Amino acid sequence: MQTLAVDIAFTFVDDAAALASGFVRTVLRLVMAPIDRIANACDIAGVLTERRATFRMWRADRARARHEGRRFSLLGRINPFRHLAHLT
Repeated sequence: MQTLAVDIAFTFVDDAAALASGFVRTVLRLVMAPIDRIANACDIAGVLTERRATFRMWRADRARARHEGRRFSLLGRINPFRHLAHLT
């Protein structure tokens, strides 16, 4: 019985965290939309397009590595500069 209660509590916490992160992602997307439009309009050399393609390749490599069983460290997940990892 105690295991069931713990499972329910963990499920609730996981759902609450997913809801909060989804809400934050939605708010950030709404706030950043005008800035993204200006940046795309000013992107003459195609730098943003190249950056997005590089990021997608990096993310696919990371997903492939995770799928193969390698795990990324906790430090890599909480690093405040992890979003800049695809830059060289």
